[in-house]
Amino acid sequence: QLQLLESVGGSLQDGGSLTLSCVVSANTYSRSALPSFRQDPGIAREGVAAINKNHSQRYGDSVKGRFTISKDNAKNTLYLLMSSLKPEDTAMYYCAAEPKWFTYLPPLAASEYSYWGQGTQVTVSS
Repeated sequence: QLQLLESVGGSLQDGGSLTLSCVVSANTYSRSALPSFRQDPGIAREGVAAINKNHSQRYGDSVKGRFTISKDNAKNTLYLLMSSLKPEDTAMYYCAAEPKWFTYLPPLAASEYSYWGQGTQVTVSS
């Protein structure tokens, strides 16, 4: 069973930066695609960014140029660096994993991922 443990989010001001981390259990980390999603109540989960096992990345249009996804294989950890944060970035953020090789860029569709973290709240105020 693949497990994901997310860092604590936070509350910050418009324009601020925050890095979220997600530790993935070791047994399937190396062959997993790792995305980050966010969700507001009553709204479908939105794909923010994803990174494949070969480090290829995909970003959602709303965060391109502001967010950076990366991973540290030595620590089995996924990172999401969020910069120039806006109030509309306020949401519950989730990491996920799928122990599968996606031929091209990793997908941003929630249905493609089987394992999920517990979620962490990020609140950006103006």
